[in-house]
Amino acid sequence: MTTIARNTALIPLSAAERLFGWRDHASLWLSLGVGLLVMQVGSFLVPALGTQAAMLAIVAGSVLGAGLLAWTAKLGCDSGLSSAGLMHATYGSSFARLPVLLNIVQLIGWTTFEMVVMRDGVLAIGQRAGVALPLALVTIAFGLLLIGLLTGSMVTLVRKFIGRFALPLVILSLLWLSWQFLGKAQAMGWSEIWNRSGSGGMSTMGALDLVIAMPISWLPLVADFSRHGRDGASALRGTWLGYAVANAWCYTLGVLVALTTPSTDLVAALLLAQGGLIALGLILVDEVDNAYGDLYSGSVAGHSLVPKWGTRAWGIALAVLCTGLAMVLPMHSLEPFLLMLSSVFVPLYGVILGRLGGRDEVAKLVGASRANPGAVAIWLLGVACFHLLPQVSTQFGSALPTLALTFVL
Repeated sequence: MTTIARNTALIPLSAAERLFGWRDHASLWLSLGVGLLVMQVGSFLVPALGTQAAMLAIVAGSVLGAGLLAWTAKLGCDSGLSSAGLMHATYGSSFARLPVLLNIVQLIGWTTFEMVVMRDGVLAIGQRAGVALPLALVTIAFGLLLIGLLTGSMVTLVRKFIGRFALPLVILSLLWLSWQFLGKAQAMGWSEIWNRSGSGGMSTMGALDLVIAMPISWLPLVADFSRHGRDGASALRGTWLGYAVANAWCYTLGVLVALTTPSTDLVAALLLAQGGLIALGLILVDEVDNAYGDLYSGSVAGHSLVPKWGTRAWGIALAVLCTGLAMVLPMHSLEPFLLMLSSVFVPLYGVILGRLGGRDEVAKLVGASRANPGAVAIWLLGVACFHLLPQVSTQFGSALPTLALTFVL
């Protein structure tokens, strides 16, 4: 007699498993929203844009992007479904395997990229301190740390570690860095900084697209965490507040660093600040939860495809794979590929929000059809639209028009 493994990714969580309140959602997404990569992208906004235009794009993009993330979080919480479950409910149980698989591939890529960022940061700190650290040893150490985290409970990690310890330390480091670079801006003259004009090469809408890119990149993950929430309203409020604050703060800090300490290496620029060594170290500690978030979501997606493997086994296997890839892949040359792969999820979630947003009993749609031709056609049209728009005009960006088109259709 054979037993069929229970696919927990495609069924709603029970009430006993829903422990997150709005503070847990806010802590998690404020922590996940902080990262060196976000600051690096923020530094790209200038000198192409003037300071005022850059700040307008940062505030508007953070509020709007975090709002989309929060709406998806509410959908996951209300239904109790994982991200894979939402894909199954929208696209049909057979076809949904394709976007789920694509999500796993991008999560492997982004986890590997995060590991490279963390490793290079540690190596830079070691070099500044006069200690030559072996690249392979640092990479393996991060891999073992992630494996250790994945063997525990995600809910416990969020509620007892991130909320109580990691997040306060990261906020202190951001406050310290902000104080240091605001001081440099003051020395240069507030009027000169604030009224500085852009050199051109990027429109405000293009910058808005760049700011929204970060919260949108989390759309395929958010339901895996928000389904553990007690109610949809608190998931929406907490996710929106937490991520909007983190995104706006890190983008603004990236702009400040670029204006006051021009450098092609953000890590080097941060290390130049007084106390930068400690602040950067704390941010690197927080960077671990980004890689953990990618791996946890990847493990839930993997479990939805092969349920005989639990999420813990999937998480450990993916962590081992990413550790190996981090030691051999030229990640900086792979970043454009990862961004291109991420582009398929903008129209994917435009369709999910349009189809499922506001609907009751979403969970009953899982398994109701093998493929939903209408949803599939709109998604493919959206992918084409995303890549064709820059060929037509660079003034409007790709993410917002594509998201609007697929949502309305």
